[in-house]
Amino acid sequence: MSAKPNANPGQPQSSLPVTLADIEAAAKAIEGQVERSPLRYSRTLSEITGAQVWIKFENLQFTASFKERGALNKLLSLSNSEKAAGVIAMSAGNHAQGVAYHASRLGIPSTIVMPNGTPFVKIEHTRNFGAKVIIEGETLADADAHARELEKKEQLTFVHPFDDKHVIAGQGTIGLEVMEDLADFDAVVIPVGGGGLSSGIATAIKSRRPAVAIYGVEPAMYPSLSAELRGEEPKVGGATIAEGIAVKKVGRLTAEILRRLMEQVIVVSEEDLERAVTLFATVEKTIAEGAGAAGLAALLAEPQLFRSRKVVLILTGGNIDTRLLASVLTRSLVREKRITSVRIIGNDQPGLLAKVATVIGDNGGNIIEVFHNRMALDVPAKGAEFDITMETRDARHTQEILDALTRAGFPPRSA
Repeated sequence: MSAKPNANPGQPQSSLPVTLADIEAAAKAIEGQVERSPLRYSRTLSEITGAQVWIKFENLQFTASFKERGALNKLLSLSNSEKAAGVIAMSAGNHAQGVAYHASRLGIPSTIVMPNGTPFVKIEHTRNFGAKVIIEGETLADADAHARELEKKEQLTFVHPFDDKHVIAGQGTIGLEVMEDLADFDAVVIPVGGGGLSSGIATAIKSRRPAVAIYGVEPAMYPSLSAELRGEEPKVGGATIAEGIAVKKVGRLTAEILRRLMEQVIVVSEEDLERAVTLFATVEKTIAEGAGAAGLAALLAEPQLFRSRKVVLILTGGNIDTRLLASVLTRSLVREKRITSVRIIGNDQPGLLAKVATVIGDNGGNIIEVFHNRMALDVPAKGAEFDITMETRDARHTQEILDALTRAGFPPRSA
């Protein structure tokens, strides 16, 4: 699924809210205070997707997210009186950490409003960076409303997560670094929430290399930019693993920029996001949160669009809850049939489970869990039911074990 802007993207014009000069100024301002993240070619992901895949590892920033760039550039733009009064921000996590960390470094008091459901790891890190954290509201919109109230009440400066010229310019410094490190490339694929990152990178790259295609990526549960480009009200909601880009509405400034500079928005499923998180962990040996992996998810969802093209993916962040990461990786094993649950029904006699376990073990399977049920009404009164979860090498190995169980007189059913 995808959506395209109304106009063909081309050379940015001076009428855009953010210019190349703004981004170059931001690069000078933040130089030495954020990581110049590496850009690396992935041979294996290239083979899997059919594209020539280059990855910009923004998860290697100190706060594990690109958000540091825009937050720092905004903080550096404040007057002395604004710095003394303090700042406030609304965020589901990564922007919060970027503001908290750099505000603390610069001696600026910071307050962060985060919605319920924000991953605990992001809340904890934000507090550890020295910010006052307030949990308020069920959505980002609720948290934003509360932050705006505190902004007025306490005379604080609001640091917007995306719809701010200084923030957009700061994020755009990624585009400058990509062009410095890679002589030529065909496309950049960027996760889109509010649009700050994509509009900044698009402005930088289109200013110098207008032929490069800019693609945005959104989770299917939150297709905000897609709806904006079609002139529709977005229909959003749901528990996506890409909570970092689960935004109800893109920014006014960012929408203006992306309407002019972005070729296409790709909407990806939760399964594609999970596969992308898993591939970053297993292939690149790096941690990507759901939003951070969205670029790779787009290549998995639309391989024909990127086949044989030199593509830069922005791995935007790695702040994923460890429990969620464990769940995603386990679900990938189930999807690949490396973990399988089967049901065995037989006579309730001593040694039945031992015989079944012997067949599985002799064929190289590893039993993870067994549930023994004598009360199921669809089982004979003298029968027994076992739900067995086992680990195998791959789908073919799983089938070999199922065939062996059938030959041994224990035909398995799906649990």
